[in-house]
Amino acid sequence: MQTVSKFLAGGVLAMSLVAAPAFAQGISIGPGGVQVDPGYRRGYDDRGPPRSELTRGEAARIARREGLVDVDGVDRRGPRLIVRGSDRRGDDITVVLDSRSGDVLDVRR
Repeated sequence: MQTVSKFLAGGVLAMSLVAAPAFAQGISIGPGGVQVDPGYRRGYDDRGPPRSELTRGEAARIARREGLVDVDGVDRRGPRLIVRGSDRRGDDITVVLDSRSGDVLDVRR
């Protein structure tokens, strides 16, 4: 009987150690004060709700960071956004973006 109780006690201890990380909590200090972080996200990450695709305005902003001054147009080609325009010298530039992540895939001058 004592062997069975030791075996059960060992099993309960092992189960509680395995499950312990799942109950981790934390705190966050921000503009709203101190808040308890429950340790899980309900479909969201720290940047907000999941996004589907970039808007044309967001694509133009990203392309301006690559040197475009005047944006002539933004076209969608499958999973990519093509932003056409010119730089400060008037030279034509085309910036190719991933429509989901906003990553710059190519800059053609």
